[in-house]
Amino acid sequence: MHHSQAPRTPEPSGPPAPTAARRSDATRAAILDAARERFATDGYERATIRAIAKDAGIDPSMVMRYYGNKEGLFAAAVSVDLRMPDLGAVPRDDLGRVLVTHFLAQWEENEQLTALLRVGAANRAGAERMQGVFRDQLLPAARTACPDPEQAPARAALATTQLLGLALTRYVLHLPPVAALTRDEIVAWLGPTVQRYMVAPHP
Repeated sequence: MHHSQAPRTPEPSGPPAPTAARRSDATRAAILDAARERFATDGYERATIRAIAKDAGIDPSMVMRYYGNKEGLFAAAVSVDLRMPDLGAVPRDDLGRVLVTHFLAQWEENEQLTALLRVGAANRAGAERMQGVFRDQLLPAARTACPDPEQAPARAALATTQLLGLALTRYVLHLPPVAALTRDEIVAWLGPTVQRYMVAPHP
């Protein structure tokens, strides 16, 4: 029995393992490529798991196996570039106005950003992606503008409560009074609040 088992044991645990891992990586890459293309072409709402799987040349059940659902797939596939302005070059008194103006443009011109907000509010993978966007893009920009770098995370987070709250109520929930505000009105209302969060003395 020892003789018949010894040659057989190394074979299954040897070469097939890396091959399976490589196959898995290739499948994931094909799914994410197809998803990015499909989300960009069809938008978040109209893109389907079935269409993405067909584009990737695999069964829809494989997409579900790796990513769980459309929300999880979207969060994994989409990278968001906020194209943050150089806040260090912005006059200190203009920070709030510049940030609100910039984010209004981002929300209105980047459908993926609005979709990611919807996903992030209801899906763990989406929430983690939103946290990554905050950590990697907004926080470094805030550090260059905040009077005390140690307070930058809290100040950036407080500014984000206004910016995400605006996006949620205007572009996701479509609250009529918020949707009815012009861009200039939003900047006039929110700019001073974001300004205070960014540079006002610590309360």
